[in-house]
Amino acid sequence: MKTQNKNNILPIVMMFALFAMISFVTGLSNPMGVIVKNQDGIQNWMSQLGNFANFFAYLFMGLPAGLILKRKGYKFTALAAIAVGFVGVGIQLYSGLIPYEKGGDFNLVFSVYLVGAFVSGFSMCMLNTVVNPLLNTLAGGGKKGNQLMQYGGSLNSLAATIIPILGGYLIADATKATLKDAIPALLIAMGIFAVAFIVLALVKIPEPHLEKKVEGQPKEKHSALSFRHFVFGTIAIFLYVGLEVGIPNFINLFLTTGKDVASGAVGAGIDAGAAGTVVGTYWFLMLVGRLLGGLLGGKFSAKSQLTTVSTLAILLVIVGIFLPADIAVSMPVFKADISFGLQVVPVSVVLFVLCGLCTSIMWGGIFNLAVEGIGKYTTMGSGIFMMMVVGGGVLPLIQGAVADITASYMASYWVIVAALAFILWYALAGCKNVNKEIPTE
Repeated sequence: MKTQNKNNILPIVMMFALFAMISFVTGLSNPMGVIVKNQDGIQNWMSQLGNFANFFAYLFMGLPAGLILKRKGYKFTALAAIAVGFVGVGIQLYSGLIPYEKGGDFNLVFSVYLVGAFVSGFSMCMLNTVVNPLLNTLAGGGKKGNQLMQYGGSLNSLAATIIPILGGYLIADATKATLKDAIPALLIAMGIFAVAFIVLALVKIPEPHLEKKVEGQPKEKHSALSFRHFVFGTIAIFLYVGLEVGIPNFINLFLTTGKDVASGAVGAGIDAGAAGTVVGTYWFLMLVGRLLGGLLGGKFSAKSQLTTVSTLAILLVIVGIFLPADIAVSMPVFKADISFGLQVVPVSVVLFVLCGLCTSIMWGGIFNLAVEGIGKYTTMGSGIFMMMVVGGGVLPLIQGAVADITASYMASYWVIVAALAFILWYALAGCKNVNKEIPTE
């Protein structure tokens, strides 16, 4: 057993690195959404289209990614994903090179940017399909699987902490920025992809679920979807990814908007750099929460952790919605120079940021509960799970539409409350495996 653990160290480190890459590239849609929002004729919901394109790709790539993983293995799937990601980020970078001045025709630039975000989404889906089941498998599932995924998720949060701060620094004045200002961040992402491809090509990755062709093998009568708790888990993950993305995205929009001409929604009107530190603190708290989740994962079940954090998050968001926006406090924020400072924000924003501690362990907890007991169906189940990550694009669009219709960023957070309520129910009752008669070996 000790020898096996030693052999697993390098693959685990590599999966941790891929976790960080997923977050870094996905997180680019947040500061770029702020840039898009400040171009002529763009409404709140349209500012989320880049984010939507990124996550919409999961709907198309989830099952194919699961099939590729099953037939070609973890390493091939990860290398292919990195190559696709390099191309996708490159397309987004090209959108910043198209000549454009504020007040000009933004359609061509916007269209190319959306194509790049969509292609990048294919990559992120494939990488997620690899890292989640492999980390869970390497740890042996159960509490240990949840623990290892929380540690991997902490690196995901670290990358997510850096992105809004870096984006805010590059954007500076959101009212004057164009997509050209995002090119340095995109170059960094492409460099990360190039290095990761080379390193991963040299690392030996175990292939515990690689399909072996057997002549005359009967067709499976069941699938991951035969398990009720897995089906409910896919819905929970759809909602979770949407609220995890929606909370910080709309903090950013609320803080960087004075009064939105298109919808009439009123925001705090602070500069993008300051807003980036606030959003970065949300992701920093996710990092803290995942580290704590990793430390406690061996003692407390995913069920009890998910119940606790979803309940707390519901309370934080509801109180935040009802608090007057003119009540402000100095909030500690995580800054770009890896230090802490203070930023004056409405108390509601502080409560929304604190939700980072709650959302931090939801992904690992939901995944762990959903695949528990499904055995050989885990690889395809992971692909189906990835399809549901499309929620990260759908819920922010709905949230944006609610903000436009109600002329209130605060009212849009009722979408978050509804999503959290379902996750709480899943933790309490929906995660029970009632299909134990299905053979899983």
